[in-house]
Amino acid sequence: MSGQAQLALPGLAAETAAEWVWSEETGEEIDVPAFVHETVMRAPVVSALAPAAGVYVDVTVGGGGHAEGILEAHPEARVIALDRDDAALAAARERLARFGDRVTFVKTPFGDVVKALAAAGLSEVDGLCADLGVSSPQLDDAARGMSFRREGPIDMRMDRSEGETALELVERVSDDDLADIIFHYGEEKRSRRIARSIKRALSEGQLVTTLDLRRAIVRAVGPVRVGGVDPATRTFQALRIAVNGELDQLETLLGALPGIIRVQGRVAILSFHSLEDRLVKRALQDRDLWEPLTKKPVVATEEEGAANPRARSAKLRAARRIAPVAGAPWAADASGMHPKARGR
Repeated sequence: MSGQAQLALPGLAAETAAEWVWSEETGEEIDVPAFVHETVMRAPVVSALAPAAGVYVDVTVGGGGHAEGILEAHPEARVIALDRDDAALAAARERLARFGDRVTFVKTPFGDVVKALAAAGLSEVDGLCADLGVSSPQLDDAARGMSFRREGPIDMRMDRSEGETALELVERVSDDDLADIIFHYGEEKRSRRIARSIKRALSEGQLVTTLDLRRAIVRAVGPVRVGGVDPATRTFQALRIAVNGELDQLETLLGALPGIIRVQGRVAILSFHSLEDRLVKRALQDRDLWEPLTKKPVVATEEEGAANPRARSAKLRAARRIAPVAGAPWAADASGMHPKARGR
C-alpha cells in the first residue's frame, strides 16, 4: 500500500473498494470529488414533462441533467434551476452554460419554490421536476459527513453555510427525541438502543467522526446486515433528513404545487425511499387537481440500475394539472398553497 493504511468498517465485507475508507491516522488527505452526478431516469422524467415553449422549474437541479434534458427537448423552453448546494449549482452552471439566458439559477431549498418564482417575476410554470434525497457527489464527499463509508465530520448539511450539523443536533436533543428522529425518519425499530448508544459515545468523548457514529450504532445492534442493508443506513438517513428538514421541505413543495402549476402543466417527482414516496403519492391522488400520468410509479430499467446503483431505488410519479371542478373554483393564498393542502 506504499505506506497508506486502510481501515475496514466493522460488519462490512471487504470484497470491493467501496467497502473501505482511508484512515485518518495515515495523514493522507481524502480527495473531494468533483460534483459529477449521473442523472437518474433522465428520459422518463423529460418525457413525463413533455417540454414545450414554456417555463419549467427544476427544484433540485443537482448536476443539471434533468434541466439539460428539458432545454434540449424544446428550443423555446426555459428553466428556473433551484438548489441549496453551492457545489451543485456550480456544476449545473457549467453544464448548462451553452443555453445562456434560457436558464436561471437560484440558491434556495426547494420548499421555497414559490418565493423563488416570485423573485423571477413568475406565479405559475408549465412544469416542475424534483429529484429528492441525497446525490452521489454529496455521499462521496467525506467532508459532508453523509456516508458511514468515509471518515469525515458528522455534518450532513446540504447547505454547509447555515444550520446545525448532525453532531450539533445529537448534542442538543434528548435521548428520547433522538430515538424518535431515528424511528420516524429512518423507520428504524431499534431506535431506542441506538439513541442510547450514540448519547453514551457522545458523553464519553467518542463521537467525533462519521466512523465513530457508525461504531456507536454497531455497538447497539451488532454488525450484521439486515437484508443486505448496513446497520447504520437507517440512522444516517434519519439524521440527514432531520438536519436538512427534507420531509418538511417536501410537504411544503407538494402543498404549493396546485398554486404554481398551470392548468395542463405537469409535475414529475423522483423519490428514493418510502417516506418520500408516500407523501408524493398522497399529494397527487387528488383527482380534482391531478390526472395521473403514471398508474404505478415508474422504476429504472435493469440496464440503468446496473450502470447506476442509485437508480435502483428510484420511483417516478408524474401527473398533469387539471381544471378545478365546475362550480368549485379556488385561489391560492400568498404562500401559493392550495386550501386543501393547508388542511392536511
